[in-house]
Amino acid sequence: MSDADRRWRQVGADRPLHTGFQSVVARDYVLPDGQEAMWEMVALPPVVGVLALTDDGRIVVVRQFRPGPDAVAACLPGGLVDPGEDVLTAGARELREETGYTAAHLEHVATTRGPNDLHPSHAVLARGAVRTHEQQLDPYEDCEVVLWTPARLREEARSGRMTGTELVYLALDHAGLL
Repeated sequence: MSDADRRWRQVGADRPLHTGFQSVVARDYVLPDGQEAMWEMVALPPVVGVLALTDDGRIVVVRQFRPGPDAVAACLPGGLVDPGEDVLTAGARELREETGYTAAHLEHVATTRGPNDLHPSHAVLARGAVRTHEQQLDPYEDCEVVLWTPARLREEARSGRMTGTELVYLALDHAGLL
């Protein structure tokens, strides 16, 4: 069976099930065998995660409380890509706001999307990261900035204690740090 034959056909428009920071919509499909299915889709706006490398080879990481795992967890600095905003601009903005770091060079290295996500997640690699500003945190952010070696970041990503590990691995791979 070809990919075209495997495609589900959407019937009608998306219906909001929950509207908020992370919205959920219902989408109706007809499957290739004629079955009908309703699928719940996550409508979080596009996001960016930044793997920021300092000149001495350390990686800028943030630790903050995350409601999903109900714990303080490490993650790459990042956040929402504003409507009409370029991914690199968003990455630079989020890095500066959450950590106070800016970088000499930023590169968009990968885009990924979960099976039920309506919008993508982007990995950005930032080289030459230096602390140049004070943090400018959003009301619900409490970011502790830590500097880790690539080995420590890989260890934490493998442990299951981090969030956003898909972006971590994509950026580490691109940087040749796996």
